[in-house]
Amino acid sequence: MDDEVVIARRRGAMAGGTPPGRSRGRLADEVYDTLLGQLMSLRIEPGSRVTIDVLARELGVSQTPIRDALNRMEAEGLVVRVPHAGYRIPPQITRNRFEDMLEVRLLLEPAAARRSAERASSTQVAGLRRMLEEMAELDGGEGLMAYGAFGLRDAAFHDLIALSAENEVIREALARLHAHVHLFRLLHDNQVTHLAMAEHEEVLAAIAARDPDAAAYAMRRHILLSGERFRRLFDQAEGVDGMAVKA
Repeated sequence: MDDEVVIARRRGAMAGGTPPGRSRGRLADEVYDTLLGQLMSLRIEPGSRVTIDVLARELGVSQTPIRDALNRMEAEGLVVRVPHAGYRIPPQITRNRFEDMLEVRLLLEPAAARRSAERASSTQVAGLRRMLEEMAELDGGEGLMAYGAFGLRDAAFHDLIALSAENEVIREALARLHAHVHLFRLLHDNQVTHLAMAEHEEVLAAIAARDPDAAAYAMRRHILLSGERFRRLFDQAEGVDGMAVKA
């Protein structure tokens, strides 16, 4: 769900309370989706401070679902609790951190894709196809909101592969990594690439064909190519910093 839609619904609810017909858990999930969308679209930037009361006023809900959503985000490493000062968005990842994350992805995601080719239901395969169709509609969209929406669907695509692999440990580990990777991409490249779309198509084709080896190979290739794209961004950022120092 797009964060503008969630915000509009929250503002239409009675301020300070839970909207009729919505459970606390469901409302917290919607608040979480809204906040994650704001992170992905850079409405909330890395390094900035967020507070429960400000968010409650902005979204038109009580502090309880805000607190529940932030607790979930803290567990996932998306926010850091600051004693007596609310929460803060962690700074952007370093190059060393990125390389560590890439190494973990290479260990886990090809295995997940392999298992998905063996175990994914027809419904899950259809769900993966729908996600790629939604990303294709966003491909070429202008602005950070379009890129953020693409990134959320990208993360959901990888998550569904892990879910269909029926290994919760892999899924939980990857859930943390994807959020950070996409936040990094937003700061450095707000253009959706055709390259990632084509690589996703190859992964899905192998899963749909029930070819475990091809699925693992396609996922590994996707992660390696993605890693090369990120490395170029680090190189560019370091080059700009070097020029600034010389100046």
